[in-house]
Amino acid sequence: MTPLFIPSPSEGVWYLGPLPLRGYALCIIAGIIAAIWIGERRWVNRGGLKGEVTDLALWAVPFGVIGGRLYHVITDHDLYFGAGKTPIDALYVWRGGLGIWGAIALGAVGVWIGAKSKGIRVPPVLDAMAPGVLIAQALGRWGNWFNQELFGRPSTQPWALKIDVGNRPPGYEQYATFQPTFLYECIWDLGAFGFVLWADRRWKLGHGRVMALYVMAYTAGRGWIEMLRIDDVEYQHVLGLRLNVWTSIVLFVLAATYFFVVGRTHPGRDAEIYTEKRLAADRALGAGEEPSITDVGSQPGAEREPEPEPRD
Repeated sequence: MTPLFIPSPSEGVWYLGPLPLRGYALCIIAGIIAAIWIGERRWVNRGGLKGEVTDLALWAVPFGVIGGRLYHVITDHDLYFGAGKTPIDALYVWRGGLGIWGAIALGAVGVWIGAKSKGIRVPPVLDAMAPGVLIAQALGRWGNWFNQELFGRPSTQPWALKIDVGNRPPGYEQYATFQPTFLYECIWDLGAFGFVLWADRRWKLGHGRVMALYVMAYTAGRGWIEMLRIDDVEYQHVLGLRLNVWTSIVLFVLAATYFFVVGRTHPGRDAEIYTEKRLAADRALGAGEEPSITDVGSQPGAEREPEPEPRD
């Protein structure tokens, strides 16, 4: 074992009386809070009302958790189903196991549902929220550190991660230190966050292009980091690569195509961030008219006056 290494926590759960505090869950919660805070600031800077991203998060977070867990259980179903397995364990999210692809996909569905109910156009609000997701992912990866999971190949580098014997995969019991892939991804996500913010300010991206750039930046790192990992997954050899590597490649190509095609057809920022129906209801309120029941019901928050905020 290398004389210098990153230690793993001896405990990932602490108790306040009967209440368990799990390191994995705390990292996920911290990431969600950070993403909402960043998304709110960016949304207000684009002309949106303060509090709307928080409202959308009430849809996005539960949808994202369900989607992330579904993806994990589907792609690693042998962990929960079959002889000697306990299917109820598939519900224990706090023990780890959230597939980012499922979380992003269903999380976006949640945003779409919430945005539709509030008269918000989906591309601009996704552009506002996307960079914060990178910070959420960076913080969430520390949950893997607490759980001593999803690390890489054996390593003797000074930054190698020490793993307890009970958490080492079969065939690797003789190795004590491994590649800290959680740390690699955390650093990559922070760098990607800075890059996406810079690109957004430099080129005034809109029409979903910030979201596309987020996907490109994240998958570019996830692909090579995934190839370092040695955790046993259901689909490890799909045409010579792990399933998540192929997923990264496909999503990168799709996002890049969207980014450049939309960049030609819709350069610059979105002219409007709210739907015509929402704008009509706002104008009616501003003129002192009584909006229709349908208009008010379809635009929660329309009664709030926008606060003056600096724009990009």
